[in-house]
Amino acid sequence: MLMQVESGSEAAAATAAAAAVLTAPLSLEGGLAAELRPANLVQRVLSLFRNVRPGSDLSHFQLPATFNLPKSQLQLYGEGVYCVGKDYLRRCAKGSDAVERFAAVVGWSISTTRPPIFGFAPYNPVLGETHHVSSGSLHVLLEQVSHRPPVSALHATDDDGEIELVWCQNPIPKFHGTSVEATVKGMRHVKLLKFSENYEIDCPNLLIRLLPAPSVEWSGTVRIVCKESELEAELIYYRSNAFLGLGGDPRCVKGKIFSSRSGEIICEIDGHWDRIVSAKDAKTGKVSVLYDAESAIAVLKTPVVRNQEGVSPSESVVVWGEVSDAILKKDWERSSQAKRRVEDTARRLDRERNDKGEVWIPKHFSLSQDKNGSWECSPLEKSVPPAPIIVPS
Repeated sequence: MLMQVESGSEAAAATAAAAAVLTAPLSLEGGLAAELRPANLVQRVLSLFRNVRPGSDLSHFQLPATFNLPKSQLQLYGEGVYCVGKDYLRRCAKGSDAVERFAAVVGWSISTTRPPIFGFAPYNPVLGETHHVSSGSLHVLLEQVSHRPPVSALHATDDDGEIELVWCQNPIPKFHGTSVEATVKGMRHVKLLKFSENYEIDCPNLLIRLLPAPSVEWSGTVRIVCKESELEAELIYYRSNAFLGLGGDPRCVKGKIFSSRSGEIICEIDGHWDRIVSAKDAKTGKVSVLYDAESAIAVLKTPVVRNQEGVSPSESVVVWGEVSDAILKKDWERSSQAKRRVEDTARRLDRERNDKGEVWIPKHFSLSQDKNGSWECSPLEKSVPPAPIIVPS
């Protein structure tokens, strides 16, 4: 017996305020978190892990509302696509040749890297939660397609029929005693439809150091592959080697674009993802700017509701609306109570489904696992419709 998402998401939404609450996206300055940051943040973060064993999976670790950003993880995934100052995604479809388009995709992938903030985390999305936003001609839809394990799916298309994005992401955070590292499983697909090119992109890991000096950074190797053009890229997000906050080179990214067939290096990539990333032509030595964080993520506009009646009850900014409103007002008792209602409702619905032998299925995606156990998501619709929430032009 199958049960669609509406019953679960509507019940969860009923626990939140009717109005959608939208908050500023994370930018280079991270102003939103700075407003919420308490004076004794480091000590409070350390106290969270006193009874957690090293090696523990933190996927369902329950954070007090005082440690939450006023937004869901679904929103953060979406903001990486629809909140951007310079349209690096549109540039991907305008490249005159395969190398130019591939380099543009590399630049765009870097633009989705946003500054994480120590001591704050988004809400864990509830099963069936959705997030639907339009930015110009680009329409983005996300859905939480699984809760255990947590899997998020994204589908985005543009009105011109040039670009399609399909993501399936499964973060696995683990506690390592003095740090927390979140490995982001799953693949991002960027499809340039006019050229019949599909770019497969994975994600860097998120590393949160607790001791000796608190910090948070992206690290690890990102691979980008386009089988149609036989091009690949390898980007390494370097961990800082700072000790007690001194030295190191945080937010550094280096890599290369090369031929899949011959291994010949086409260009070398070097820079910092929060500043400038350059590409050097391996043959001519010419250096060009691949990505400029100042133009991409320094000043970002907060989405607004264009059509209140069109906002789904399962929409993230509705499901968590009361929680976010209370956090913004620093009403910690109300935020804790509202968060507990959302989470308790989700758990109750899960128990009721189990008791009835019902199987929950996503509304917008089909979900499967490959032979290696990796999750894969496929959109049920060819295109994403315009959203009731928009990014102001």
